[in-house]
Amino acid sequence: MKPTLFVLAAGMGSRYGGLKQLDGVGPQGQTIMDYSIYDALQAGFGKIVFVIRHDFEDAFREKILSKYKDHVPVEIVFQSVDALPEGFTVPADRTKPWGTNHAIMMGESAINEPFAVINADDFYGRDAFKVIAGYLSNLDPATDKGKYCMVGFRVGNTMTENGSVSRGVCSTENGRLVDVVERTAISFDENHAITFTDENGAVCHLDPATPVSMNLWGFTPDYFAYSRREFNKFLTKYINTPKSEFFIPSVVDKLVKNGEATVDVLDTASRWFGVTYPEDRPGVVAKLAELHADGTYPDKLF
Repeated sequence: MKPTLFVLAAGMGSRYGGLKQLDGVGPQGQTIMDYSIYDALQAGFGKIVFVIRHDFEDAFREKILSKYKDHVPVEIVFQSVDALPEGFTVPADRTKPWGTNHAIMMGESAINEPFAVINADDFYGRDAFKVIAGYLSNLDPATDKGKYCMVGFRVGNTMTENGSVSRGVCSTENGRLVDVVERTAISFDENHAITFTDENGAVCHLDPATPVSMNLWGFTPDYFAYSRREFNKFLTKYINTPKSEFFIPSVVDKLVKNGEATVDVLDTASRWFGVTYPEDRPGVVAKLAELHADGTYPDKLF
């Protein structure tokens, strides 16, 4: 069974400004997402599902989907702030969507096979897609429930020189995820060491080899039911907290600790890059130009 690639493309990129997902950074105007989808198809994915917002559907269909339609089946689902379970109402002061795991929940109607989740604006590297496609292709949704995976990037390979980043910091044992904690302000200090500030305000250091989640997860479809359950719990506690978000690592962490799921951490030496800040863009453009020049990618992806 070929796995599905589920692309989280609903964010507008508040730190960067503009619609990052439609920004041409390749030599012929390719988006970062084009490279991910090209690599995913080479690795054996059989369908692409995008989660977007209604307000940029027309631009997305015109500039993005038109490129892929002759190469792979594609579907669109939508994330909106009012997509809530029965009995819950959006607070008047809530303006932003409910986070990455809420975005995943929007895919339930379109996905019935093992699937990988990626951010639209992150470059993951070809090896990462090969690793996760190989894993998901061997899963049977009927018998492998709760058998999940993630590609563990080394935090030192995921940093930007231009500000802080958010990462799911992972602990592993015998190749399996034990713990994942979302850290929202990881950055280099004046000595180029990697640090973050914890919930108590203490500055903590991270070894560059520490595995982190870049939201390259692999799930079987039973994950949707778990997500619905956990989202209800989340809303009961946090619905009136304006900036609260329902993160993928938080849900996975609960399932692992409850013994309801296992997560194999798939190692890759791939270097992540993306446009988190405007200052990141020139470096991304240069790196992609090099990958075309050395033959890693053809002139025309689609």
